[in-house]
Amino acid sequence: MSDTPLRIVFFGTPEFAVGTLHELIENKMNVVGVVTAPDRPAGRGLQLRQSDVKVYAEQHNLPLLQPIKLRDEKFISELQNLNADLFIVVAFRMLPEVVWKMPSKGTFNLHASLLPNYRGAAPINWAIMNGETKTGVTTFFINEAIDTGNIIAQAEVDIDPNDSASTLHDKLKHTGAELVVKTVIDIAEENISSTNQNDLLADVGTIKNAPKLFKEDRLVNWQQSAEQIYNQIRGLSLFPCAYFKLGVSGKKKEVKVYEADFEKDHNAKSKEFLCDSKSFMKIGCTDGYILIKNLQMEGKKRMSIEEFLRGFNTGQQIEILE
Repeated sequence: MSDTPLRIVFFGTPEFAVGTLHELIENKMNVVGVVTAPDRPAGRGLQLRQSDVKVYAEQHNLPLLQPIKLRDEKFISELQNLNADLFIVVAFRMLPEVVWKMPSKGTFNLHASLLPNYRGAAPINWAIMNGETKTGVTTFFINEAIDTGNIIAQAEVDIDPNDSASTLHDKLKHTGAELVVKTVIDIAEENISSTNQNDLLADVGTIKNAPKLFKEDRLVNWQQSAEQIYNQIRGLSLFPCAYFKLGVSGKKKEVKVYEADFEKDHNAKSKEFLCDSKSFMKIGCTDGYILIKNLQMEGKKRMSIEEFLRGFNTGQQIEILE
């Protein structure tokens, strides 16, 4: 397409946002600035880590701002000097009103769900954990409250039975990037009609939310069904991972589960532990078994179940604690 006259400032931090920024550049959008998080200490050595968006922006010589505080007068002044018509936000923190009200064409956000469902910090994880078969992406104008602004456009994405949060992340990243470009074009051509989310509530019914994940959300409850636990495992993979507590000869160990499957068996007993010395390890729940395929025991590296069992002494006393 030909260059859009809109001057755009892009706000984003993680790899998910890079997909959208890349699509904007590939489509020759006029990105006049990028705002991302400050460099943060990370890893065992606490070396400063640059955000994925910063790395991409520097590779493409895009003007970059990394404010610590979004209300800082120096940052506000630098942002105003970019003279942007439109702000685009993808996986960034909440903007103060003084920022999102700045551009003449408004500020819109890309959210990884079909709003008004799955408002919050972890929409990809919760959609899978709740057993959804469809999700999607939404562009909406930012207002005072998180994820509640008027919807501009949406695109559906299927959730396959074997999708993890990681694979769904990549699907939504691609679809979301395309939707953002379409949204920019429609705004530039004044070809939009946004929808108030409150007008959709009657059709949606009870709204499902996607709050920030805490450790208790990750702990497997073996009193649930096999399918519920399977959905929890894939909804948290590859990060931050579901986990359970294993007793090995009297020592308690946390075990992260990266990949699993399930089988129905109504004769199974909750927390029943079965394994051989070669290729399978399964744990009972209310209506079947979870078959562990890829895991990481506390203090060890991540490994396949075959690798794990090769170094596992089947004579050890094993107990599923939680």
